[in-house]
Amino acid sequence: MKKLLLLAALFVTVYATDAQAQQGNGDPAAMMARMKERIKPQLMEKTKLTDAQADKVIEANFAVRRQMRDIRMDQNLSDDDKKKKTDELQTGLDKQYKAIPLTDDQVKAVDDFFEQMRQNRPQRNG
Repeated sequence: MKKLLLLAALFVTVYATDAQAQQGNGDPAAMMARMKERIKPQLMEKTKLTDAQADKVIEANFAVRRQMRDIRMDQNLSDDDKKKKTDELQTGLDKQYKAIPLTDDQVKAVDDFFEQMRQNRPQRNG
């Protein structure tokens, strides 16, 4: 009986871990919806953006972060090339923010918000 309970507990643990790992690899539309649901209220509160501005900021940030992830994963690029490309993407992101349109103060508030989020995020081992 103990073996059966142990096997059942092990199965549930493996299944739950697998399901959680797959959640991060879902389709981009679902990831975007989760991001808007989680981040948008905080973003609007801390940066004083409108609902429409917050949506556009999250969409632009999401697209650029995916591109940055692809650059980091590219084994053919040197560290200097990766840094140069990510810096270019960040500059382009600020231009996208201004096109929303956001003021310079709003762009700074948005940049500060996402920087704070990066600093507060738990570090992944591996």
